[in-house]
Amino acid sequence: MYAAKIIGSVVCTCKEQRLVGLKLLVVQPISLLNLENEGKPVVAVDAVGAGETEIVLVVGGSSARQTGITGNMPVDATIMAVVDHIDIGGRKVFEKYAAGDAE
Repeated sequence: MYAAKIIGSVVCTCKEQRLVGLKLLVVQPISLLNLENEGKPVVAVDAVGAGETEIVLVVGGSSARQTGITGNMPVDATIMAVVDHIDIGGRKVFEKYAAGDAE
């Protein structure tokens, strides 16, 4: 499992039948310590209704096929959580809803 930021989407008019209706998002893996980019972007199936620019948790490999909507499907990365906040060593690294932001 790794943290990533959603940076885009992928639209495919022709795809494997079991993937019809699933949202495909481009995610950029990031460091949990400083939210800096780490590695190459990947395409992930959205299992939780994530949105543009959100920080999410992604699972890959066989774990990507263990959610309710991706079971036994040809996927290698699945967004399975949207991050609300990250605390490391008593320091808040990320907060989705900063003071004054609307939910």
